[in-house]
Amino acid sequence: MHPFSFMKAADTREALNAGRRGGRYIAGGTTLVDLMRETVERPETLVDISDLPLRDIRVTERGGFRIGALVSMAETAAHPKVRSLFPVISEALELSASAQLRNMATIGGNIMQRTRCTYFRDVSADCNKREPGSGCAALHGFNRMHAILGTSDACVATHPSDVAVAFAALEATVHLLGPEGERTVPFADFLLRPGNAPNREHALRKGELITAVEIPALPRPLKSGYLKVRDRQSYEFALTSAAVALHVRGGVIREAKAAAGGVGTVPWKLPAVERHLVGERPSDALWTAAAEEAVQGVRPLENNRFKVALLKRTVERQLRVVGGTK
Repeated sequence: MHPFSFMKAADTREALNAGRRGGRYIAGGTTLVDLMRETVERPETLVDISDLPLRDIRVTERGGFRIGALVSMAETAAHPKVRSLFPVISEALELSASAQLRNMATIGGNIMQRTRCTYFRDVSADCNKREPGSGCAALHGFNRMHAILGTSDACVATHPSDVAVAFAALEATVHLLGPEGERTVPFADFLLRPGNAPNREHALRKGELITAVEIPALPRPLKSGYLKVRDRQSYEFALTSAAVALHVRGGVIREAKAAAGGVGTVPWKLPAVERHLVGERPSDALWTAAAEEAVQGVRPLENNRFKVALLKRTVERQLRVVGGTK
């Protein structure tokens, strides 16, 4: 680990000033500290923001739901309103990590976590995300866990967050505060596909701070859930996952939200699946046909072709579960 300075921000203004000077924000530290140990990250200054007033969970005036950036994963998952209104969020969080990590890690930090690609974390390997222009060792290496959606010739690393898949499905908004004031970014635009610049992973501007994630008002009743497929049932990252939310009234699907994880360079929204569902009556045949839409445009590598069929089965199964025809 390389030398660094450390400061604890007393208030938001102090944090923003430090961030503007190049300081890196840290709260739970469950990702950044690991990367510093491995010398992947070498920040000169860490800014502890854990005392900032960003720990509220509440229903908004517009009928949506707002989760403060410093609320822990465990607290969010256990919150009664989250569990009743958006079980897909609770389920994604509870499948994300060990209990110890969920007690420490925050919502803001979770969506900002960097890829678990082994080449990214091995400083001796070529990685455009870590060192732009060096190449991508995963393209011709062991790439079983890598992405099949949103890839480029520069990067095929997956985004590791589970709850980010739920946020993508529910079309959340990220609230930001920076030197130039407040702004909001749709979740779909917050995490960036690699393209030719995989080192640029998010839409944050220099010194900006995540203050909250907001879920918009959605029609009720709304059934939702999260399914994660992995190599083992204990703490493990997804081979593929599916977040689904359905509003069914009068026996017809009026609104559908769906996204996949473990298969994309970012949490992967599935608009074609959603369009296939809306206006239809739940049925086994419908789930099968809709799941076919999830695998359109995939780009599997030599070792992860199995993910194409696995993604389809995962989406279909979760549609059956949430749709009530399992």
